[in-house]
Amino acid sequence: MQFNILIVDDEEEICISLSRLLELRGYRCRYCTSSTEVQEEIHHNPTDLILMDIRMPDISGIDLLKIIRKSHPSLPIAIISGHASVDEAVEAMRYGVLDVFTKPLKMPLLLKEIAKVSESSVERKEAGPANRIITNDENMKRILQLAEKAAPTNASVIILGESGTGKELIANHIFENSLRNKMPYIKINCAAIPETLIESELFGHERGAFTDARQRHIGIFERADEGTIFLDEIADMSLGTQAKMLRILQEGRFTRVGGSKVIKTNCRVIAATNKDLQEEIKEKRFRKDLFYRLSVINIELPPLRRRSDDIITLAGYFMHFFRNMYNKNITGFSDNIERFMKEYHWPGNIRELKNFIERAVIFSDGNIIGEEAVSECYALHIDNRTRGKAADEDDYYSRARNIILDALNRSHGKKSDAAQFLNISRKTLYNRMKKLHIE
Repeated sequence: MQFNILIVDDEEEICISLSRLLELRGYRCRYCTSSTEVQEEIHHNPTDLILMDIRMPDISGIDLLKIIRKSHPSLPIAIISGHASVDEAVEAMRYGVLDVFTKPLKMPLLLKEIAKVSESSVERKEAGPANRIITNDENMKRILQLAEKAAPTNASVIILGESGTGKELIANHIFENSLRNKMPYIKINCAAIPETLIESELFGHERGAFTDARQRHIGIFERADEGTIFLDEIADMSLGTQAKMLRILQEGRFTRVGGSKVIKTNCRVIAATNKDLQEEIKEKRFRKDLFYRLSVINIELPPLRRRSDDIITLAGYFMHFFRNMYNKNITGFSDNIERFMKEYHWPGNIRELKNFIERAVIFSDGNIIGEEAVSECYALHIDNRTRGKAADEDDYYSRARNIILDALNRSHGKKSDAAQFLNISRKTLYNRMKKLHIE
């Protein structure tokens, strides 16, 4: 499924270079250099995410945010700016922006946020069952039972697990089955908010608390009173902020940045991280006392490679969804592909499996998903298994050469499409073509 990004910046060179970078990673990009074009673009073209500068020559970024929010209240927006003040950034957060990225852009952080929005976009577009937790795995069933027992309590929960294992989905499940499910549910990615802003975003600030703090800001803990907060990537929170978090969990009270008034809050905290918290505690990057406060209920999600009973079930679920999305007549997988899916390590877990199946559906021409339709991860897996059986290196390189030639043939010689089909960058494709003497 194509993910559509609209870039809004008065500097056309930035729009072009950022578009090219994102298109190399499979996103579809458009751009505007004037704020007057934005509404028309959103109205006439599909838009899943806006990346916009907070300062435009004809209108302020905040005013543009207000305009967009009137017609598209839930459209994901992220700010990119080299000039945003702290006050502007905080004000933008109040209008529901995902994050503020400063120029020069740190692409890994931006790409991580875009990937997360892209995944959420798929889930929003799926039919109702998309948000269900699908499992035949006995361990996962026990985890779901634990989550459902925890849900109606007020206990803090910490969810551990590798990226892509479904931590946010479990957090949502706990909230939806809790007694607070009619109250606010606010999510925050601790790794995505700059250190200079996170305390203000969590606890709020008073007017004059710091440079450019021209008005009071109400933080998440105040807005989520009687509700639930989901703190994703909590291990990326600084030790100073962790200390303030501990006070809230212990006493249910806090003060705004720059303020002296003690504010009471009654909100439940669900936290998640993909890091090894015991190692983080050992290296003094995470407070032991905070860990104990958060882990009243501790849920650890297994990686997909340890959920062997779920791999084919999930693959079938995604296959049916993407088959309907792309109007294909696919009914199943070849024996070789099923064997591969069971044997493959899946380092990206469920997220990687979903992307793998989507690509397979897109490139399948028949009723069965076979080797010719899948991305390079299958080809490399087969090559690694058979390399030791090859009569010599020439056999291995012959197979690698055939894989690339097939991708080029399917993409009618267009290298960017071939690279996307193989799930590698164009640079990697060029290097492999050179090594294999492919013109």
